[in-house]
Amino acid sequence: MIIIDGRASDLRIENFSNLEEILVEANAECTRDQRIVTDVLLNNEPFSEIYPHQAEDIERDEIRSVEINTMPLNEMALNITDELFKVTRMMESGSLQCAKLFRQGDDQQGLELFQDLLDVTRDFMSMIGVLRHDFVTVNEPEFDSLVEKVSALLGEMTEVLESEDWILLSDLLEFEFVPVSKAWNKILEKLRATISDTITRS
Repeated sequence: MIIIDGRASDLRIENFSNLEEILVEANAECTRDQRIVTDVLLNNEPFSEIYPHQAEDIERDEIRSVEINTMPLNEMALNITDELFKVTRMMESGSLQCAKLFRQGDDQQGLELFQDLLDVTRDFMSMIGVLRHDFVTVNEPEFDSLVEKVSALLGEMTEVLESEDWILLSDLLEFEFVPVSKAWNKILEKLRATISDTITRS
């Protein structure tokens, strides 16, 4: 039996070869309904892939039941936006900690933290870009300006990193990157309000 959001689905296990085929079809149905899959129970046990396409290796005869829980896309976007406020705080505190390590001469630990900061920033930029593309229909000069600032700053910090000027890198992190990280909160507030309005109207 395949259950979606507590209701028996028209999908039948016997019509598929493996779990991946079931999830692909169920996801297609959810997408049409503007919903996103949040949890999957396989044979009454939580399922998430340990490696890519693991679901493909679970054959039909191993499947007794599949239960899928979903959430409206707008609600998921709202939840993600709330999480991004936490990420900006992480970027801010990470920048300050990184600058402190470089000023103390702890270059190795500073470099490790700096790499983590770059990874978090790239993921943040990617996620906020997706949300903006999907939920904001008007041009936001403030958004574009901030994206340009971040890009320019990352480029400048990379150049300084190559020259191993740790003090200048510390200054850029503390006096340039921290204010930019804080500035994202204003954009996030607008984005959250837009998504919230969309939910209210729907």
